[in-house]
Amino acid sequence: MQTYLVGGAVRDALLGVPDADRDWVVVGSTPEAMVAAGFTPVGKDFPVFLHPRTHEEHALARTERKTAPGYKGFVVHAAPDVTLEQDLARRDLTINAIAQDPQGHLIDPHGGQNDLQAKLLRHVTDAFREDPVRILRVARFAARWPDFAVAPPTQTLMQEMVQAGEVDALVRERVWQELAKGLMAARPSRMLQVLRACGALARLLPEVDRLYGVPQPVEHHPEVDTGVHLEMVLDHSAHIGAPLEVRFAALCHDLGKGLTPQDALPRHIGHEQRSVRLLRALAQRLHVPQSCHELAEVVAREHGHIHASASLGAAAALRLLVRCDALRRPERFALVLQACLCDARGRLGWQDRPYPQAERMHALLHAALAVDTASVAQQAQAEGLSGAHVGERIEAARIVALTHCTAL
Repeated sequence: MQTYLVGGAVRDALLGVPDADRDWVVVGSTPEAMVAAGFTPVGKDFPVFLHPRTHEEHALARTERKTAPGYKGFVVHAAPDVTLEQDLARRDLTINAIAQDPQGHLIDPHGGQNDLQAKLLRHVTDAFREDPVRILRVARFAARWPDFAVAPPTQTLMQEMVQAGEVDALVRERVWQELAKGLMAARPSRMLQVLRACGALARLLPEVDRLYGVPQPVEHHPEVDTGVHLEMVLDHSAHIGAPLEVRFAALCHDLGKGLTPQDALPRHIGHEQRSVRLLRALAQRLHVPQSCHELAEVVAREHGHIHASASLGAAAALRLLVRCDALRRPERFALVLQACLCDARGRLGWQDRPYPQAERMHALLHAALAVDTASVAQQAQAEGLSGAHVGERIEAARIVALTHCTAL
C-alpha cells in the first residue's frame, strides 16, 4: 500500500498558499484492508476513508467510465491494480493532477507545474467532458486566481459540452455549491466571464446572462452595460470582504433590467419588482439558502429607495426601515446597506465615492430603535387605546425620534 498527497494541497503548496484540507490517494489497497488498518469508510459513490488519527480523507486510486449524462453518470473502478498515473489522469485540470510521495517527490505526468508557472487552466484529458461540474470548477478557479487564463483547447471543450447539453443535467445543489465558492473568490466577475464565454451562463443563470449588452443611463452608469455593472458590483463586494449573502444580493440586484422593453431603454422603470420575481424563480431553481434569498430580495426591491434616501423625511424614512424589516432585524439591514454600497460603487470611476446614505440610514435606525415602545404602549393603553391604535402611537413616537435625529 502506497499513499500520496494529491490535488489542491500540492497545488497550493507550489503556489505558496496555505491549504487546510489535505487529500490522499492510496494505491495497492482494498476497502477491506483499509478498514482492517483502522480507517473509517465514508464514501458513498466511491471508496473514501478517514485516517484513524488525522481524520484526513484517503481515497483508493480509481478510474471512471461515463455511462449517463450529468456528473453522477459514472461507473467507478477502484482496485489494487489501479495506478497513481491512472488516478491522476481522471482529474479535471493539470494543476490539480500533481501528487507528492512521502519523501516529498512530485509526480506530475501532465505538466501541472508548468501550467502553474504559465498561469493556465488546462484540462488533463478528453475525459474532462464527462463531468459538467468541471465547467463550474474552471470558472470558480478563474475567480480565485483572476490572472489565470483558460487554455484555448479547454475553452473549446467546454463549449462543446454546453452544446451537447451536459450542463442541463447538473443537479441544482451542486450548481449552487460551486456558484457560492466562485462568489466568495477574489474576483467573482471572472466566474461569470468564463461561464459566459463557453455558453454555460445562459443555461445555468439566464437571468444574469441577459443583462449583458443592456444599456443604462450614462449619467448614473458611466460603464453603460448592465452586465459590466454587475461584474463591478460583485468585485467590489469581494474587495470589501462581504459575506456570501451580500455577494449573492449583488449578483441578483438588477435582474429585472434584462426584461426592460426595448422602447423603454435605457431607463429601467419598475425593474425592481421584475428583479424580485426573477430572483424568486432563480432561488427556487438552485435551492439557494434562505438567508441569501431573503437578503437579496430586500436589496433587489429597495436599493433604489436607499440610494435616494437622502431626500426622505422622517415618515418616509421610517416606512423604508419597516419595509426592510430593519427594526426587527438590524443586523440584516447592515448587510442590506453593504450591498447597496457595492451597487453604488460598482460603476466606472465611482469605486471610491462616498456613500453617506449608509451612515444616515444607520443613524435613523438607531434613533427608531431607541424609542421606548413599551412605555409608549403603556401610556396609550392608559388612555384607553388598544390594537392598531397603540401601533399608531408607537409609529408616531418613532417619527418624532427620526425628526429630531441629526442625520435627518
